[in-house]
Amino acid sequence: MTTTSETATVSVGTPGRRRGSLGPVGLVLAGGISVQFGGALAVTLMPRAGALGVVALRLAVAAVVLLVVCRPRLRGHSRTDWGTVVVFGVILAAMNGLFYQSVARIPLGLAVTLEVLGPLALSVVASRRAVNLLWAGLALAGVFLLGGGEGFGHLDPVGVAFALSAGAMWAAYIVFSARTGRRFPQADGLALAMAVGALLFLPLGVAESGMKLLDPVTLGLGASVALLSSVLPYTLELLALRRLPASTFAILMSLEPAIASTTGFLVLGQTLSLVEAAAIALVIGASMGAVRSHVRRGKPPVPEA
Repeated sequence: MTTTSETATVSVGTPGRRRGSLGPVGLVLAGGISVQFGGALAVTLMPRAGALGVVALRLAVAAVVLLVVCRPRLRGHSRTDWGTVVVFGVILAAMNGLFYQSVARIPLGLAVTLEVLGPLALSVVASRRAVNLLWAGLALAGVFLLGGGEGFGHLDPVGVAFALSAGAMWAAYIVFSARTGRRFPQADGLALAMAVGALLFLPLGVAESGMKLLDPVTLGLGASVALLSSVLPYTLELLALRRLPASTFAILMSLEPAIASTTGFLVLGQTLSLVEAAAIALVIGASMGAVRSHVRRGKPPVPEA
């Protein structure tokens, strides 16, 4: 669930470099696996700390690590700069909070599948091409299958609503990640936004879990969630994007529902029916198609606003 505003293209002019492209692809996939294993670990932590408590721990630890590593400069920024980073922090907090409320109620793979509809909708709207109506229809067919053709009666409707809302926040995250990246060097803006999100969520986490958050085991697991879900994937993706085209990166991000489903099965024992697996495949296909439509038109796959 991450994007950065720094992109680089890879030359494919020589066989050596073409083979070397497996390196950054591996980094992106490792980042995706890390994110989803972090999400699965967060689900196991929720009985101890609650969904809000887990989010508070994740954001707080990630903020501390990023602030220490990035050491962002606080002076010399305009009001617009600070306004952008504050909004970005609010979006980060909302995106994480809504998603974790979702996975507390519905399987991880299905939650990520519904969440990815947010970036997909953003891509379709920004493209303004008729062909993207096909990809939107394909995604809707996947959602229809997830609902069993009769709505989402077999899923917790509140969990579904949280996942869709998290998707809307993910789309907003993409927009404000680009804006923040243009106004702050390196990952400074992300570090500051993470700090804003942590400050906003800490009171909610304390209100829900209280002193449970200070339990050593809970703290250790919360730190692991932060490292797996935020720090490690952000670092891997940043390294990958220095050698990988943004279009390829976006397509690889489309695989997150499949990675999440596999992780949910391996870690949480969450199985999918054939219909649910087909629905996830449709949404993945729609996401890849929308990205490729942007590439053919010569636009970046992730719109910058």
